Amino acid sequence: MSASAEPILASDAIVHPYSRKKVRLAVSLFYFGQGLCFASWASRIPDLKSALQLSDAQLGSILLALPLGQLLTMPVSGRLTTVFGSKRMLTIGAPLYALALTNLALANTGWQLALMLFIFGITGNLCNIALNTQGVAGESYYGKPIMTSFHGAWSVGGFSGALVGLLMTSLHASPYLHFCMIAVLAFVHIGINYRYLLEAKKPVQQEKPKLFTRPQGVLIQLGIIGFCSMATEGAMFDWSGVYFKEIVKAPHALVILGYTSFMIMMATGRFLGDKVIAAYGRKRLLQVSGVVISSGMLLSVVFPYLIPATIGFMMVGVGVSGIVPMVYSIAGNNTKVAPGIALAMVSGVSYFGFLMGPPLIGYISALSSLRYSYAVIGCFGICISLIVAKVKAIR
Repeated sequence: MSASAEPILASDAIVHPYSRKKVRLAVSLFYFGQGLCFASWASRIPDLKSALQLSDAQLGSILLALPLGQLLTMPVSGRLTTVFGSKRMLTIGAPLYALALTNLALANTGWQLALMLFIFGITGNLCNIALNTQGVAGESYYGKPIMTSFHGAWSVGGFSGALVGLLMTSLHASPYLHFCMIAVLAFVHIGINYRYLLEAKKPVQQEKPKLFTRPQGVLIQLGIIGFCSMATEGAMFDWSGVYFKEIVKAPHALVILGYTSFMIMMATGRFLGDKVIAAYGRKRLLQVSGVVISSGMLLSVVFPYLIPATIGFMMVGVGVSGIVPMVYSIAGNNTKVAPGIALAMVSGVSYFGFLMGPPLIGYISALSSLRYSYAVIGCFGICISLIVAKVKAIR
């Protein structure tokens, strides 16, 4: 069977009265909303840092509370999504995520901000697992690959949140007012679109789902692929500006060019990725993506000048754009493990890459230079291609 004719198999029978287009739009808006909330928080970090008079070291320690909340909730989120369904969990989790965002601005001390970030991480993970499970169901219902466009909607939400944050800062609006406005928008969107989410009709289970399930080998392999991709993403998010400033020696006004070019191409790749998957299949696209990541990194390392480095960062953005959505789609369609639990396993391994990528850059840079750090990160692309070649579940 050709890649273009390969069907998307649903893990459960989908029962739904609404059109595919309405379902796709609703799920996309939930992805957009989560990206908007996260970027809104990120855009006001400098203001909250100043308001609480935190040092760089203190802020760095406090920021770890968010991923800690996400990681500790991974197995619980998967089980809850499996037991109660992704629609119910997303309908509950999305409003809680918006409320948790507003609470961040109420912190008066460092430990309060850390606690609020921990809660923000917990609610974010509840949304993340339920949302990606809903995305897998939406892809099954639609009948063709659309998962990367869902993640593209998250990227657009991230862009929008950053722009709104820039506007709020320029207007000297308080973070609390800013976050409340975003929360109101989130509640309106949830109230309108929750009805279009998919209900999965689950088969009768012989066993009660366990809190901790032994991961399958294929899920670990998919998690490692996600790890390599998210480690690269983390390195680009946190260090691209430093790379352009210290290595590329870009003019002050163009220091942000590397990050911007990466983000634009990542979003573009996600909106175009579904058509490429339908034409060539996930396996081939994943292998090519790994090569593109390594080639882009190599270009920016060997030729650390403004134009080639920008082109290299654009290539990396295209390379990583579809990897995580494809990995999640494959995991969610696993026939031996419930989608919520499978996604929790894969995203748990993948997310370690997002956490470890930026520190790895810093450690290698301290021992040698930032150029060598990026060269090491570039090796992750080759690792992706090699692993994909051995995973039979990827077609």
